[in-house]
Amino acid sequence: MKSMIVLLGPPGAGKGTQGEKLETELGYVRLSTGDMLREAVRNGTELGKIAKGYMDSGALVPNDLIINLMKEKIESLGKVPGIIFDGFPRTVEQAEALDKELDIDLALNFDVEDEVLVSRLTQRRSCPDCNAVYHLSNKPPAKEGICDKCGAALYQRDDDKEETVRNRLKTYREKTFPLVSYYEKTGKLVTIPGTGEIDAIFAQVKKAIQ
Repeated sequence: MKSMIVLLGPPGAGKGTQGEKLETELGYVRLSTGDMLREAVRNGTELGKIAKGYMDSGALVPNDLIINLMKEKIESLGKVPGIIFDGFPRTVEQAEALDKELDIDLALNFDVEDEVLVSRLTQRRSCPDCNAVYHLSNKPPAKEGICDKCGAALYQRDDDKEETVRNRLKTYREKTFPLVSYYEKTGKLVTIPGTGEIDAIFAQVKKAIQ
């Protein structure tokens, strides 16, 4: 089974959904760059203190610091079936830096057409209290506009509005999409269509990681 996996694909392609299934069904651990940075800062670790300096000034946290945080976190986990990298790398430069320090086994690329993504993302609704996410067509709440879990009023995040979604997709195509070619050249890329039933997509994910 592949132990270190990078998830690729545009916003709304299903990376989060499939990453969650890898966690809950196969025991993988997902490393989110944002979560790790916040945890390190909260715990006051040496790397966290350095990262806080960059974050407080609004500067980007350097690649080597993020990768060292990842290595520190992986070492603290002990024996796990595998690691999923969430939100990193976002550029070829970051992928090259990551490859120098960790041995990535597989890059899973979820391929979805832009117009499908626009439809998906603009129909997303979020809960401000418990962070549950709904979809007006595919996963609507039982009561319109109300969270099933905690009863709070749902809202549409600013980054799920159409103009913002199209800008996010444009940024992805310019900055992150080149990673597909990067991992293809290394022979580590598997592309999976990100449309259809979630479980059918996950069946292809499981096949790819064997």
